[in-house]
Amino acid sequence: MQSLFVQLNTQFWKEGNMYVAYIPQLNLASCGETLEEAEKNIKDATEGFFEATDKMGTTKEVLEEAGFMFDQEWKAPEILKFEKMRVAV
Repeated sequence: MQSLFVQLNTQFWKEGNMYVAYIPQLNLASCGETLEEAEKNIKDATEGFFEATDKMGTTKEVLEEAGFMFDQEWKAPEILKFEKMRVAV
């Protein structure tokens, strides 16, 4: 079986002494003590996520509901803007 590929938008930031990785379209997060470890862990979490959707036969449905489009590979929705917002609380 030929592999399909998915483009993912992944955010990374430091929280205390840990590095956090987050894929907003799939609501997946992981972390690590280094940026490299966080990258490895989010990749492992993503692979586990897709193994589960594959077993359930829901990969296409999950990706479409998350706004992904298929054109030779699955592409994440385009990020139009990313900003830090300041609000009063």
